[in-house]
Amino acid sequence: MSDDDPIVTNPDHYRLLWENDFVRVLDYSDEPGTRTTPHGHPNSVMVTLSSFRRRLSAGGREFETALDAGQAVWLPAQRHAGENIGDTPTHTILVELKGAAAGSLSETALGPESGKS
Repeated sequence: MSDDDPIVTNPDHYRLLWENDFVRVLDYSDEPGTRTTPHGHPNSVMVTLSSFRRRLSAGGREFETALDAGQAVWLPAQRHAGENIGDTPTHTILVELKGAAAGSLSETALGPESGKS
């Protein structure tokens, strides 16, 4: 685990559910107003278990997103801090890729990308 690992930087919010040589599965939860400290994620798929609004920030940039429960979105490798800016708790599952598929932390990526369904 690195110093950037969300389990290390924000252990009250991130919990390891399962891991093998290819993926790591994390459970994330918080309450309205919660802020996380800066941390990194490799390329990941995020599945929302609750609807929420968040602000992500990194390097003087900010990105706001609102996602509905039951969505699956791509999260390109990135480092950020987050804040729950909504009225509801955030609850997500992150499937982080490992090895070559993990990618490199980007200085420009911030927030999730929606894919095709």
